Amino acid sequence: MLKPLRSWIYGLHRIEDAALMMALLSMLALAVTQIILRNVFDSGFLWVESFLRILVLWLAMLGAMVATRENNHINIDAVSRYLPAKWQARLLLVTRIFASVICGTVAWYAVDLVRIEYEDQTIAFADVPTWVCQAILPFGFAVMSVRFSLDVIKGFLPQG
Repeated sequence: MLKPLRSWIYGLHRIEDAALMMALLSMLALAVTQIILRNVFDSGFLWVESFLRILVLWLAMLGAMVATRENNHINIDAVSRYLPAKWQARLLLVTRIFASVICGTVAWYAVDLVRIEYEDQTIAFADVPTWVCQAILPFGFAVMSVRFSLDVIKGFLPQG
């Protein structure tokens, strides 16, 4: 039973990695294309700058999701390095709970933001609605909240 779940999770991780790579490569390709079009042909696409701003948001959220998955996110450990190992583990659990609650709260309010943008039907660029561009926010923060919560649960499980 555990093996199919692990392979399913592994597949989700590969999809996440692929989305991150696609966002980065798309940003690079569009930026270089826009520079060449402007400097060589005195032309360009009107929507590229707006799309690149959206891609920066997506890249940041996808990167944060991967960093959380790999436990490679930013840690502020000014206090923990001076604590005994026993207290470091407890502090780590507290910070993971705090991070999970904060990410969950942001995800909750991001859903509200996306809902408001959906109701307003504003356009971000090239007939793409703003809410579609912002949909990564609740999704990304929810994923990070779940990952922090799973880290907390793992902290209470017996090691071995």
